[in-house]
Amino acid sequence: MSVSIDNVFVKQFEADVHLAYQQMGTKLRSTIRSKTGVVGASTTFQKVGKGTASTKSRHGIVPVMNLNHEPVECILQDYYAGDWVDALDELKTNVDERRVVASAGAYALGRKTDELIVDAMKNATNSVGDYSKELSRDIILSAVEKLNANDVPDDGRRFAVVGVHQWNVLLTMDEFVSADYVGDAKPLVGGFEIRKWLGINWVLYNALPLASNSRDCFIYHASSIGHACGQEVKTDISWHGERAAHFISNSMSQGAVLIDNDGIVRVKCSDITPVASTK
Repeated sequence: MSVSIDNVFVKQFEADVHLAYQQMGTKLRSTIRSKTGVVGASTTFQKVGKGTASTKSRHGIVPVMNLNHEPVECILQDYYAGDWVDALDELKTNVDERRVVASAGAYALGRKTDELIVDAMKNATNSVGDYSKELSRDIILSAVEKLNANDVPDDGRRFAVVGVHQWNVLLTMDEFVSADYVGDAKPLVGGFEIRKWLGINWVLYNALPLASNSRDCFIYHASSIGHACGQEVKTDISWHGERAAHFISNSMSQGAVLIDNDGIVRVKCSDITPVASTK
């Protein structure tokens, strides 16, 4: 195999990985505050306090707000996803093995990105709901009330991530499914569907924390969680003659952190439908 052909193989594979990662690899990265191009083992997100306006006398000095700046450190970790592609296997199959491995690697890294974000969300201390009860309209309104009480901006950047069962519960609510309330479902960056209700962008996500039948969902403002990326998904392909195969390695360096506890609410709910009483 000539060097030039191998370079084309690498470039095509890397393009496939990036495409798969952006389209279906991660659901949550585009719903939070994200910083790219980080240099070093960590980065800092600034949490800025509230300012107070006041008057001044004619020709007097403009009063200073003395904003409180609280730096929040985000540690980056390195992650890898690799696999072998046998040279002769590619000749014997009608499947585009390169694309299959590219997609698998991108999905694995995308799941890791979302896992980091959810791990950061789990540090939230504000909560509503009860693990013995399903998600309900009252629980949702309680979560919204907490955000409003904390002066969390209602600027179109509020999000909610819920599990499969909770999504099905939402679909039984007229307010959630009726176009009179939510309008048409819209795609979010990343290619997946969202619905907007109560000023919140609702996202279905399968890997939220689950213990027995107790599920944690989250309603939050995008600025309450930070995601840092030191290296986007990068691909390395090397030929190993002793194996007569290419080893394809995908890697990235990322981290996530809770920035503002006031901007996120944990929603506790049951992941099963209660059995109706026959009495």
